[in-house]
Amino acid sequence: MAARPIILFDGECNLCAAAVRFIIRRDPGARFLFAALQSPIGERLLADYALQDLQTETMVLIARDKAYLRSDAALEISRDLSGAWPALALLRYLPRRLRDAGYRWIAAERRRWFGRSDFCLLPSPELRRRFLDCASKSEEN
Repeated sequence: MAARPIILFDGECNLCAAAVRFIIRRDPGARFLFAALQSPIGERLLADYALQDLQTETMVLIARDKAYLRSDAALEISRDLSGAWPALALLRYLPRRLRDAGYRWIAAERRRWFGRSDFCLLPSPELRRRFLDCASKSEEN
């Protein structure tokens, strides 16, 4: 697949859409690509990494031919963001069980706290190429 890291996110989750916008603003080199977990590309990537049963419980980072889940994905993503965000990598020294417990708690409550959208995040025309599900549609036209 692509040499650039790919972030798979829940396209119906308001918190996930906000996280994608947060990442885009702190990714000035446009390193990350994005796709909704529910999109055909997202589903194919989940199958490629034997994660079909994952559903929408977590954001997934695919980088260096590996799939990162939950807190590992968040910490890997933070390593490549501008500003002080790479310092979050120090949290990697906490046991994954603890990190993932916090991640799962937020994931379980996110729709109640932030709501759910019936619409997938629609990128601006200049960002469209970074969204794999949008890029493939525009290439078909």
